[in-house]
Amino acid sequence: MEEISEEIDIKVKKYLRGEGANLEVLQDKKLKGQLAVREELYGKSAKAAAKAEKWLMPSEGGYLEAEGIEKTWRIRQEAISREVDISSSRNQFDITLPDLGPYTMDFTSSGRYMTFGGRKGHLGIVDMKNMDLIKEIQVRETVRDVVFLHNELFFAAAQKNYPYIYNRDGTELHCLKEHGAVLRLQFLKNHFLLASINKSGQLHYQDVTMGQMVGNHRTGLGRTDVMRVNPFNGVVALGHSLGTVSMWKPTSSAPLLKVLCHRGPISALAFHPNGHLMATAGKEKKIKIWDLRKLDYELQNIPGHANTLDFSQKGLLACGTRSSVQILGDLSGAQNYSRYMNHSMVKGYQIGKVVFRPYEDVLAIGHSMGWSSILIPGSGEPNFDSWVANPFETSKQRREKEVRSLLDKLPPETIMLDPTKIGTVRPAKKKEKPTKQEREAEMEAAIEDAKDIDFKRKTKGRNKPSKRVKKMQETVAKAKRPFLEQNMEEEELLARKKQKTSEVVELPVSLQRFAKKKTLT
Repeated sequence: MEEISEEIDIKVKKYLRGEGANLEVLQDKKLKGQLAVREELYGKSAKAAAKAEKWLMPSEGGYLEAEGIEKTWRIRQEAISREVDISSSRNQFDITLPDLGPYTMDFTSSGRYMTFGGRKGHLGIVDMKNMDLIKEIQVRETVRDVVFLHNELFFAAAQKNYPYIYNRDGTELHCLKEHGAVLRLQFLKNHFLLASINKSGQLHYQDVTMGQMVGNHRTGLGRTDVMRVNPFNGVVALGHSLGTVSMWKPTSSAPLLKVLCHRGPISALAFHPNGHLMATAGKEKKIKIWDLRKLDYELQNIPGHANTLDFSQKGLLACGTRSSVQILGDLSGAQNYSRYMNHSMVKGYQIGKVVFRPYEDVLAIGHSMGWSSILIPGSGEPNFDSWVANPFETSKQRREKEVRSLLDKLPPETIMLDPTKIGTVRPAKKKEKPTKQEREAEMEAAIEDAKDIDFKRKTKGRNKPSKRVKKMQETVAKAKRPFLEQNMEEEELLARKKQKTSEVVELPVSLQRFAKKKTLT
């Protein structure tokens, strides 16, 4: 118990708001009492936060640590598997299916389920916790990409001519013919939108709850198969052959932002989980890290080539090319990425996609001969929030979560570069003073409107032409009055200003030497 109390005391210091105020110096008893109560509240909140961290966040993340002149990127997977526990060593495997590759895959937000798709038509879902194959089907046509929808019960596959939606049992539910021959798929889980880019460079957004096509935009930048979603704001980013990255939202037919990132075609793209960093890879063998808060600010330029990129939950960056994977890490916290780990596949394997598994220190690699799983210490978030993603959720919890997420579904209009602006008050625009010509035009329009008024015909003697003319003149004068009053006010104000500037105050002779002298120009 003493060890636990000491550990909590250490954590309390982390949550305290600096050193406490010195109350002995204060003379005011009322202020002294108020500050004493506040300091007590701060202490209680820090202790509660420390206890929550101790009991609700029991696991701690860690990275590989090298001793002496040893380098972390020289540590092999065989050496890591000898040191980890049995459950972690089970996550290290190779699935060889040479006749159906290359493979692509996707994980659910909890990391428990994985869907895979082979280029030759092989589709399936795997329970990664129990290592059980739930379902596999053969669609007998090209499969370019797969993605889970809001949970593991539904997934979409980009096939030869159209994307299809399947359920967990492998039953075909929908054929989305409006999307065309799709190259890449992405799912926006907060908005329930399925985004796709096809061979013609058309970007589609489809609401999977209502089946409605929310957006259909022609990018005008040619064919591309580089597409990712920013998890922070839901903006879709596309990498193009001219080295530009364009960012889109469903309610705008023009890109929100276009950034020239590379001098050659862009081969891969990835977003940090916090949404503030973007990594791009170009054919000129450069990997660049960008700060999206400063739009086109380049943080780092790393030599190297990558066909696929992916960020882990803790910020590690996986770069896959040919038959090797390189892991870059920002271990110092200064947004300076350096080499952390290396892994080489069998010579001849062509890596197509790398994906980090959520809440696990695991990297899945899809390649031409199947798919593999390797251990990357420190890549996954060690503690999960069951309200966000629960790897152990029951069917009842899944149903309740689905209902909650549908109630919390965000409309497409909330997708923007800076979502913090939502809910703020738009600043009032300053009214510009109308010019003299504009005031005259407004007065003439008001006079014309007054002349067009039809007066009600009255009884005998009150409807004479002279009285009608007099009434018309009164109406016109009433319409002109506000403009004339405004002109008079402005003229009076101008006259006062001229009078102030023209007035010369005569001072007594004895004080004239203190007056400010005007400089001659």
